[in-house]
Amino acid sequence: MTEKLFTKNFTLLILGQLTSLFGNFILKLALSMYVLEVTGSAATFAGILSAATIPTILLSPLGGILADRADRRNIMVALDALTGVSVLCAVLFLSENNAIAVISTLLIILSILGAFETPTVQACIPTMLQGDNIMKGNAVVNQVASLSYLIAPMLGGVLYAMLGLKPIMYASVVCFFITALFECFIKLSYQRIKNQGGMLQIVKQDFLSSMQYISKEQTSISKMLLLTAFSRFFVMGITIVGLPFLVRTVLGFNARYYGAAESALAVATILGSIAAGVLAEKLKIHKLSVLLASMGIFIIPAGIVFLLPVNAIIKYGVTVVSFCGMQAVISIFSIFAVSLIQQRTPNHLIGKVMAYTSTITLCVQPIGQIVYGFLFDRFYSVVYVVLIPTGIIVCIAGLSAMSFFKNMEREQQEVSA
Repeated sequence: MTEKLFTKNFTLLILGQLTSLFGNFILKLALSMYVLEVTGSAATFAGILSAATIPTILLSPLGGILADRADRRNIMVALDALTGVSVLCAVLFLSENNAIAVISTLLIILSILGAFETPTVQACIPTMLQGDNIMKGNAVVNQVASLSYLIAPMLGGVLYAMLGLKPIMYASVVCFFITALFECFIKLSYQRIKNQGGMLQIVKQDFLSSMQYISKEQTSISKMLLLTAFSRFFVMGITIVGLPFLVRTVLGFNARYYGAAESALAVATILGSIAAGVLAEKLKIHKLSVLLASMGIFIIPAGIVFLLPVNAIIKYGVTVVSFCGMQAVISIFSIFAVSLIQQRTPNHLIGKVMAYTSTITLCVQPIGQIVYGFLFDRFYSVVYVVLIPTGIIVCIAGLSAMSFFKNMEREQQEVSA
């Protein structure tokens, strides 16, 4: 008998994620617009955002430890309630004189809370679901995030133009409190772990046990983390830095063309998430190497078109299609990779391992953006020198990982038997 995907617990989690992500996206959009209006500097807000990611990177391992030692439902409720209270306090204290200080403080607080929430939510999915439903569940979570990313900026922009910053902040407060309310009705099994020693000793013990598990007992998890980081380095560097650079600077198109390209990428992510859910029971693990290689294959046409004597609109079309294909594939690959890690990790370690996953991703993405920012600036007139080699490297790496995925598939079959 096939187990139901949308159980009561999972439905409540998804509804909570929908309201939480929507509140986050409209809040970040409104804050960015306000800072731009006040300072006239995009670099200022970019600097604030970059500084705000540091607490998430540093505290995510602690968030994983908390997720494995405390009641995950209570953690999610408390964190979303605290997020709502933090935004409410910020909007009450906000004025023209202290706007930058209040917004900076708020973003840092949200970053700290996010370091604890992300591993907790990811740890809940394998607790609620089993088998292939874990992949389907991760696909649904990814679809919700992509839909929120697609809709919230458009709606948030309209509301900000009509109402200004404070009403948007109040709306996000409501979203976070609604999320906490949904999470109150989630029921998860919880068994208290006996604490031995002081806080520092517990943190050290948990950290060492989880690292030993992924480095010695389940080396496939650490290898999967490295492959995920590898793909994120190239794909996010190419997408976040390369797309706006190619569309606005190299091809000389206006913001509408770039906006259309960004919307197409969001749709591609949603389609990739849907495909991951459909393929959950059909896609063999060893085929993940083909997925990884196909990311590189999608990048290559975007480079080749800049070698051809065609007009700018054709180059734009080929670039957008190539990037959308790459985005859809990375969405499928990421969902399968995270799901495999979740399936191979015992419940008492899942929070910590998920924290490592998000930490590695957070660390790798800005490095990729810096590297590709330099490369695109350096090879401004010959961007194919950046795109084609990148595609070839990713393709070769994907094919080279085939034996690793075959071994992982064999191990999975032995466990199932």
